[in-house]
Amino acid sequence: MFNNNWNGYPAKDFLAKLDPKLGELRDRLAEKTYTVDIAAGKLTDEWAHKLWLTAGIPVAVGAFDAHLGGVGSGISPGKLVKIIGTSTCDMGVWPADKDLADIPGICGIVDGSILPGFWGLEAGQSAVGDIFNWFVNYIQPGGESTGTHEALTEKAAKLNPGQSGLLALDWNNGNRTILVDQRLTGMLLGQTLHTRPEEIYRALIEATAFGALTIINRFEEYGVKISEVINCGGITEKNPLLMQIYADVIGREMKIARSAQSCALGSAIAGAVVAGKQAGGYDNFADAQTAMCGVKETTYKPDSESNKVYQQLYLLYKQLHDAFGLESFSGKMANVMKQLLDIKDKANR
Repeated sequence: MFNNNWNGYPAKDFLAKLDPKLGELRDRLAEKTYTVDIAAGKLTDEWAHKLWLTAGIPVAVGAFDAHLGGVGSGISPGKLVKIIGTSTCDMGVWPADKDLADIPGICGIVDGSILPGFWGLEAGQSAVGDIFNWFVNYIQPGGESTGTHEALTEKAAKLNPGQSGLLALDWNNGNRTILVDQRLTGMLLGQTLHTRPEEIYRALIEATAFGALTIINRFEEYGVKISEVINCGGITEKNPLLMQIYADVIGREMKIARSAQSCALGSAIAGAVVAGKQAGGYDNFADAQTAMCGVKETTYKPDSESNKVYQQLYLLYKQLHDAFGLESFSGKMANVMKQLLDIKDKANR
């Protein structure tokens, strides 16, 4: 569908004040936007030959890779799709004919941006895998043999929740959601002379899980209920420890999209829809997703005892989150270090 309710791009003079090149770009931008159920054109002979496809088949309007990754992961109302890689993109959809709150801190709320007929809701974290890479590549803990992702993950997996006494903020590249402030920075609290690299590595994973939970809580606080979490992206395929920590922190089963190429699958789904059922495709996205999407058999279910500990740690994380992220914060912080030690003592008994 043609989307004529978005009010267009910002004015040229405004963009030019940000950067002259943005002002120049404005003249080249179209005034209309289209959703991915519209054909942009037909496949040319040249590209049909290169791709071993039939010339003349319809080609869907393009979209962001992450949005099509959501489509390829089976996104629908109630399903949150998390693309977990160097950063994260958290996506949901909401029926366009139903009232939707203007959710503070969720900057990407766009009609038809992910699925036609739905509001696309996009949040995310500015760094996740990049935080782990920073620790391994820049801090270089333990040298080449014991400071790799694999070695640190293996050791971190042997730790219990709360055992390290550490708590981190996942803002090494700013906070995208829900504080929307790129001038915030990371933090690691609770270090002692006995702190080990694998403890820090686990604390960094836990921090990104706490950030993910904060996003889910914000969605639900404003009426967007999350009934299922489906994950995709490189880390979901490669790091079972992270996925289990996410399940334990968030308190929900973590599912993984069946396709390891969910963005490409989403593109294929869009192509199948613009082709239509008569041409061997599908007449709508719901039918196409039912036929083409799924989740892997392996899922990560929350451990109840771990979740209890993480609930305690999350309260302290949220205290740090608000203290350093909100100018309106007026509470005290003297309890945080001592409560981390109390949790640590219980975890080591």
